[in-house]
Amino acid sequence: MTDENQNLNEVAVVDSEETPDPHDLGIELPKDKDEAIASLLRALGGAQQEATRYLDDLKRVAADFDNYRKRTLREQGTMLDRAAERVIQKLLPALDSFDAAVNAPVESEAGKQLLSGMLGTRDQLLNALGEEGLSVVPTVGEPFDPEHHEPIGAPTGEGDLIVAEELRRGYQLNERLIRAALVSLELKES
Repeated sequence: MTDENQNLNEVAVVDSEETPDPHDLGIELPKDKDEAIASLLRALGGAQQEATRYLDDLKRVAADFDNYRKRTLREQGTMLDRAAERVIQKLLPALDSFDAAVNAPVESEAGKQLLSGMLGTRDQLLNALGEEGLSVVPTVGEPFDPEHHEPIGAPTGEGDLIVAEELRRGYQLNERLIRAALVSLELKES
């Protein structure tokens, strides 16, 4: 920073309606009018360049902060998704146990009441997890999709494969597969 620019930074506060005295602004003007105008123009040019540099720096800092804010929000979302996925992964064995229990044959009235309670509890758990983005991978009657279905054996022959039976449920969390469905396949009749 030149002495002239530093003097401009040490300016006393001046009322905007009054014409400031050059000494109040820290400027020594030559006696010659043309030299004084040239000196003022140089000072003005230097002040404008410095103001432009400060404005550019401010814009750069503002853009950096905006990018930081967006990146932080993205990272927070990713961390929340991963945390939810970890919790759901730990709950999958419990869901599998519910599925196995409700598929067991029941003959007594007490067993039917117990089954009804288990179905209600499983549905409550699936609804709560569904509100967080969990969905069941569609299986029986669906075309085989190696991205979502893990087959046990495969029929031989020509034709399209469809899912015949679901052996273990598959789940997605917010459209992202967290476990493929374990299925048996059959050939689609044409």
